[in-house]
Amino acid sequence: MIQDARNNSYRETGSCWDLSQLRSFVAVEQMGSFTLAAERLGLGQSTVSQHIQRLETALGRKLLARDTHKVMLTGDGEALLLHARAMLSIEGQVQSLFKNNSLRGSLRLGVSEDFVTSQLPAVLEDFVRSHPSVDLELTVALSGVLYEMQDNGEIDLVLAKRRLGDARGKLVYREPLVWLARDPERVLASGPLPLIAFPPPSVTRVIALEALGRNGVPWRIVCTCGSLSGLTAAARAGMGVLVQPRSMAPSGLKEIAAGKLPVLEDVEFVLVPRKGADQALVSALSEDILQKVRGLRSA
Repeated sequence: MIQDARNNSYRETGSCWDLSQLRSFVAVEQMGSFTLAAERLGLGQSTVSQHIQRLETALGRKLLARDTHKVMLTGDGEALLLHARAMLSIEGQVQSLFKNNSLRGSLRLGVSEDFVTSQLPAVLEDFVRSHPSVDLELTVALSGVLYEMQDNGEIDLVLAKRRLGDARGKLVYREPLVWLARDPERVLASGPLPLIAFPPPSVTRVIALEALGRNGVPWRIVCTCGSLSGLTAAARAGMGVLVQPRSMAPSGLKEIAAGKLPVLEDVEFVLVPRKGADQALVSALSEDILQKVRGLRSA
């Protein structure tokens, strides 16, 4: 009887470390949604839900809190997350150790400033975990700066914006640019349009200034910053108007209604490999980025 009780206890406790359950838990945290997590893992939504339920049952704790918009971690979920990631990382290292075709080497990735704050963590985490023998060096900068660095041989793969008509790179997706402000009516009534913008060379800055120039709209730069967090803070403080891809619009800002300001052309996010870079590494990361980003957008 004692032995049976111990075995049952072991089975119950051991079940909470099912790696497929932990993988679903981490994916839900990353994506903020059961649907998006299921898309990312290639599973049914019901399967992901079952994984979370079994994990919560095994631990005897509530790990996720749900509202109408997003799924968030509870305090216990936060406590588990670091350990879950560590265990999945160990799994990746073990798999890599015994794979004859595992990727090895170093890869220098450049990513545009605005993409980093919105989608990059979800895109890169699985790649880093699955390829622990790859040293990934990340550079975050404006798209124009990244292209210059790549031309100088400093970056192997760039994920950044390009203007319509630019043929460089492989298209990931196309995105409309929008005008954003905390209080659109007040900003539009303030005289010359106050602009909050990245410094040159910035794709969004050039597009915005060209659109204003073509339509004879007077403007002035009230804030220049190379960091999106700095620009967002200025816009949230009501200093002026910020231009961003629609899906990357920061919270606390409103899109200015059509017809109030000139229409902005779309931008395209692309992957640009450097000639001479390790093609196996570039191809693996490029395919991973394409799959993850397109999956996120379609979902």
